[in-house]
Amino acid sequence: METTSKGTEDKGISRARFLAGAAALGLAGAVLPATGAQAADARAGRAGRPGRGLTRRGVVYTVGAGETPGTAWDPARMRADVRSIRHDLHANTVDVTGDGVERLTATAAEAAERDLHVWLQPTLGDVPQRDILEHLAECGRFADRLRGQGASVELSVGCEFWLFVPGIVPGETVLERIENLQNGTADPEQVQRRLTAFTAKAAAVGRSVFGGRLGYAAAQDDEVDWSLFDVVGIDYYSYHEHPADYVRELRRYLRWGKPLAITEFGTCTYAGAPQAGGMGWSVVDYDKDPPEIKGNLVRSERTQAAYLTDLLSVFESMGLYGAMAFEFLSADAPHRPDDPLHDLDMASYALTKPIRDRPDDPASPWHWEPKDAFHALSRRYARTC
Repeated sequence: METTSKGTEDKGISRARFLAGAAALGLAGAVLPATGAQAADARAGRAGRPGRGLTRRGVVYTVGAGETPGTAWDPARMRADVRSIRHDLHANTVDVTGDGVERLTATAAEAAERDLHVWLQPTLGDVPQRDILEHLAECGRFADRLRGQGASVELSVGCEFWLFVPGIVPGETVLERIENLQNGTADPEQVQRRLTAFTAKAAAVGRSVFGGRLGYAAAQDDEVDWSLFDVVGIDYYSYHEHPADYVRELRRYLRWGKPLAITEFGTCTYAGAPQAGGMGWSVVDYDKDPPEIKGNLVRSERTQAAYLTDLLSVFESMGLYGAMAFEFLSADAPHRPDDPLHDLDMASYALTKPIRDRPDDPASPWHWEPKDAFHALSRRYARTC
């Protein structure tokens, strides 16, 4: 269920803090139960197409207001990051996600200028539904103009609507909605009806402004009417010991006969993180000032790199359409090599580690350095350039 901050930055909730709160409420995976029909469809899922590799090999790049002015989206930093995604990571795709039309469109335009395929995914959240749809429409119109100029662009109407869009699950904020799901005050059938209705609205808005391929990024167990979309998108954070188990699980998403894009996959930077799946963030204690890493975790860039490359091998073996590693940078999770208790980068899924010039100063200038996972993906992506 791990995703980008999905529009929460401007509302004062970073993705890390959201997940810490989710962990405190006991959320350990998808909340909506699969129906009997879903289970039957999964058993009937057809196999992938071995040996074809991936068409789109990329990374998620989040735009947002940041937790401090120093970690907010910056045009010059963004341009440098996109150059690195293209020339150092050797990706051919970037998932531009987050909120803020100006941030999203400027980043998408830069990526297109660098000959990257753009998966543009606006994810405004915790505002009225009409505002979310207007935000989507404005981004979609820009994406269509890019496409008209010859850029390779696809539009995703959003991700995991049941969690981030008000009016589907009771609650004004993400954390209130999680709590209502956990304490049983949300009716699953009503939630599913509302989710289906909003997804249809978002698809209709996307179609009305964008003439290219349309997608959506769903949580693994979401029930989605994929007839509305051209591409099936799944945020994938499973852990299995054997590759065959990943293949078996992923086959169910091929039953619609449409391209399957893994819109997010990844893990955090400590031993045992893959087993935590999308809840890897929850090892941070945000009640402490400054926040602390809980437990006696052992930093392991090797663990993160191995998980990413193992999953990439599975996706390639199945001939999936695309895969986008989560994520390029988490600026608000700085790496402190000499202070494991406050090394928030351990709880980060990012391929890079932010390092402050002055570790104890949140306003300090900072830069990022590549992790082992960055280098491992770079080598794999470079083989198929």
